[in-house]
Amino acid sequence: MNPYILMTLTFGLGLGTMITLTSSHWLLAWMGLEMNTLAIIPLLAQHHHPRATEATTKYFLTQATAAAMLLFASTTNAWLSGQWEIQQMTHPLPTMIITLALALKIGLAPLHAWLPEVLQGLDLTTGLILSTWQKIAPFALLLQINMPSPLMLVVLSLLSIMVGGWGGLNQNQLRKILAYSSIAHLGWMLLILQFSPPLTLLNLSLYLIMTTSLFLSFKANKTTTINALATSWAKTPTLTLLTPAILLSLGGLPPLTGFMPKWLILQELTKQDLVPAATIAALSALLSLYFYLRLSYAMTLTTSPNTVINSTPWRLPSNQLSLPLSISAALTIYLLPLTPTILALAAL
Repeated sequence: MNPYILMTLTFGLGLGTMITLTSSHWLLAWMGLEMNTLAIIPLLAQHHHPRATEATTKYFLTQATAAAMLLFASTTNAWLSGQWEIQQMTHPLPTMIITLALALKIGLAPLHAWLPEVLQGLDLTTGLILSTWQKIAPFALLLQINMPSPLMLVVLSLLSIMVGGWGGLNQNQLRKILAYSSIAHLGWMLLILQFSPPLTLLNLSLYLIMTTSLFLSFKANKTTTINALATSWAKTPTLTLLTPAILLSLGGLPPLTGFMPKWLILQELTKQDLVPAATIAALSALLSLYFYLRLSYAMTLTTSPNTVINSTPWRLPSNQLSLPLSISAALTIYLLPLTPTILALAAL
């Protein structure tokens, strides 16, 4: 792709998200989401392959449906209450429709079916943008909506955690596994959104860091299937040791960074007397942990039958991925001891 076109599309992505983040009016927020969608469509379709074209078409239709629902609900709210402000959602019907529209935009269960199929048709770079940057603007809107009852969000989040766990169990394609992992993590964020917004922001930030490090490690390793992970020791031994730690951090195992948000969320749910929801979420997290362990096993404890004796130097591949991969992987693994500091900052 022409670098000037790429720069323009990247600027459109950033501008659309910033407009949505800074707007308090539903029309401006909708406009930012549309700019965001229109900027990423050419990035998704830049590889002229039938799977990429199919994924782009599915993504466009899904996002257009969600945008139409959001515009309809915000117009209905203005008609019923005379308010266009995002934080002045007073009627339950438009609030429910907008919540479902935003759930469709980010791929929450049961509106998740498009996400694994779309991610499977993309390369790892555009998949990373879709799994991280594209979640920020809809989550900013979800944080601003005053829900009349937390029941709907709790049901959506628990469904997402369970579907994200079950769906990834029988997958062989890494991009589909990453899609179901994203669905499960979004469920954890939504579960705590009504009770502790700072905790949701913390979870979102750590999710962005951990997902970025995992996508970059797979990209540096040039692997898209579980079977290809067995050859990673011959190509990049350092990544072969690093990637399982990133995977287990995503699964929430202590003493890695990913344990922090799950621990704090379960603690907050217990304080809110939502012990059944906390129990279901904790048990469903074991499903996700299983396929993270499966990937770790495939990478470190299996050897390809045609692998020659490794002579690759023990260092990260020296290209443009080295610095972002090193930083994101370090944050993914070592942030847990900073939990008291992060809690103190969130309380300010």
